[in-house]
Amino acid sequence: MSAAELARRTRRLMPAPMFSPPPVGHNRGPPLDPESGWRAFCWRRAYARAWKTPPREIALARLARAEELGISYHEYAAVLLDRGIHL
Repeated sequence: MSAAELARRTRRLMPAPMFSPPPVGHNRGPPLDPESGWRAFCWRRAYARAWKTPPREIALARLARAEELGISYHEYAAVLLDRGIHL
């Protein structure tokens, strides 16, 4: 059996996808429609938990470090939450 025939048979046996997969790097965030349900609820809850206000001392230390680097506190905290490292 040739490689082309094998590929043709394999394509015929595989079911067609019901939707196209998201592009590389997509974090599968919630859909933009307001009635998105449970997934959007979980997304909002996780976002709120990640961005909750830290204790005063930690916030001031992050703010000082962000000012040293010349970026905003929000950008510094985003990198910290995303990568888990201090710049």
